[in-house]
Amino acid sequence: MSKQRVVVLSIVHQGLTVTEAARTHGFSRAHIYTLLKRYQEGGLDAVEPQSSRPKSSPHALSDELRLRIIQLRIHLDAEGLDHGPESIQPFLATEGFTAPSTSTIRRVLHQAGLITPEPKKRPKSSFLSFEADQPNETWQSDFTHWSLADGRDIEIINWLDDHSRKLLSITAYDRITGPIVVETFTANINKYGPPQSTLTDNGVVYTARFTKGKNAFEYFLAELGIVQKNGKPYHPQTQGKIERFHQTLKKRLRSREPAHTLAELQQQLDEFQAIYNHHRPHRALGKRTPEEVYQAGVKAHPVKESVSHDWRTRYDKVDKGGKLTLRRAGKLHHMSVGAAHAGEEVLMLIDQTTVIVTLQHSGEVLSQHHIEPERNYWRDQLKSPGRWPGLS
Repeated sequence: MSKQRVVVLSIVHQGLTVTEAARTHGFSRAHIYTLLKRYQEGGLDAVEPQSSRPKSSPHALSDELRLRIIQLRIHLDAEGLDHGPESIQPFLATEGFTAPSTSTIRRVLHQAGLITPEPKKRPKSSFLSFEADQPNETWQSDFTHWSLADGRDIEIINWLDDHSRKLLSITAYDRITGPIVVETFTANINKYGPPQSTLTDNGVVYTARFTKGKNAFEYFLAELGIVQKNGKPYHPQTQGKIERFHQTLKKRLRSREPAHTLAELQQQLDEFQAIYNHHRPHRALGKRTPEEVYQAGVKAHPVKESVSHDWRTRYDKVDKGGKLTLRRAGKLHHMSVGAAHAGEEVLMLIDQTTVIVTLQHSGEVLSQHHIEPERNYWRDQLKSPGRWPGLS
């Protein structure tokens, strides 16, 4: 029997006064009068302690919502995509649910045994990250390794817009070379316009700064007035976004069947690019997708504008005489890069005014030629003026 019942019965049946009952049982007189009122209105059951729990909980999660949270967690994990509360929340909203807070989602996942505690994991709030103010203000690039089903090593080069995190391109090759860097960069320029700057590591495909030279990529950036930024050696945090991106990419690839060919891998990469840009809201972007943020912002441009942004590439081989030819508007033009380079494979970067010739295997710039439609011979602007006998 509860203490409240004993107090009421001692007054009603044993004749104790309210003051005596208060002294005997340690209740205040006001509380005892409340108990007596409840007794008169509802009998002994009414004097039992009242629960403070509300009769209804309008914010309680429905079983349907709890189930969907768990399903999304399992589905996103199986697809190799981010599957934390911050990633689940936007999907619930797009499906018509009133999305609960991320802490509530985390509690549901914890109760379902779907969260593994990581006490030593560094909190995201402790990271300080740089972010460009505009789309095309800075493009980051790097490449990573992946293996085909037979163990063959493949290299994947990525270009990422720093402001929006939009994946501009992702392409697989047997080996990344200097000309491939230029070729993929040129394709992105022709599609999105030139960026104001680039940020890469110090790999030889991106810079020849440590050999006191300049490779094709650096030469190309200078021609377009694009600022080149390189990370601090042995300090990959400078490119934190693209390093984190590689983790996301590999998590996705591990969830797929191993590709047997380069073409199969490229198809997987193309599918991932579409998901990453259009269907994966990002917490750092205010739960918007990279594509939404990229399209919403005013695009940055190089401080120095080039004459033309319409660059194209062409692969060729230097002939026995150390020369190359290029047909333009139906007319064949000649360029000399030197007999020492006879038989070497080259990459030409061409716009309306200039041809830049680089070695395919190293990216070294061999020559630069102004396009002069009225002349047969375009001399190398990197060398002192000379004459090619027999040509005017």
